[in-house]
Amino acid sequence: MVEPEAGAPAGIRARSAAVEPAGVVTTAVRRVFPGGVVAVSGANLTVEPGSFTAFLGPSGCGKSTLLRMIAGLDEPTAGTILVGGEPAGARRVPIAFVFQDAHLLPWRTVLENAALPLELAGVSRAERHRAALAVLADVGLDDAATRIPAELSGGMRMRVSLARALVTRPHLLLLDEPFAALDELTRNRLDDRLRAIWRERGTTVIFVTHSITEAVYLAERAVVFSKRPARIVADHTIELPRERSGALRGEASFAREVRKLQEALEVADA
Repeated sequence: MVEPEAGAPAGIRARSAAVEPAGVVTTAVRRVFPGGVVAVSGANLTVEPGSFTAFLGPSGCGKSTLLRMIAGLDEPTAGTILVGGEPAGARRVPIAFVFQDAHLLPWRTVLENAALPLELAGVSRAERHRAALAVLADVGLDDAATRIPAELSGGMRMRVSLARALVTRPHLLLLDEPFAALDELTRNRLDDRLRAIWRERGTTVIFVTHSITEAVYLAERAVVFSKRPARIVADHTIELPRERSGALRGEASFAREVRKLQEALEVADA
């Protein structure tokens, strides 16, 4: 176990230290909404601690619903979800969730937005700002700490959202299409940043995306869901080097992995 650095907030480890990742186990998970709409049906899934998993599937299939249940933001109608061996929603395991919209407070600076979870946890101003500056450096925004959201590009706002999620050093990081609204160049750069942070910290990551190329580039594993109600139709290990750079997207091995997931999605949407 790596000890916190001197002066770091309680429970916040040194910026370069790995976290203790949490695994996820879903067993026969089913979610039925009012009116009888079945969003998820019989989801059985094991996500290993420290892994990077992508969820893929047709629009509206229920993959985001499953992600919300893993986060404890929604409850299954049937079945069980364990996060780090604890029931989802028990809040004993540090979890962070990044939404498609950055949801920043417009009157607060970048630093204050990134530090918000620690402020809500009662961490002192000096300590939370120290921790927030560290994660802003991780996402390449330490020089924008005093700016407000209106002064930022869309990509910068998403980086603040990511920093805010990382500031508590979560054992499980859940992302629901966080880069979907960004241009391709910005999206690729943020993919690089996210993967580098995952490599450094070792936290468990589950990433929902509609982009096959993004899933292949980022993840070690892709889980493909059928159209609603969501059922797992493919569970694919992505056979690419652990070290990845933008040049990989032009290689034959990358194209092969994209083709495999494309074929799985065609089956899922049939």
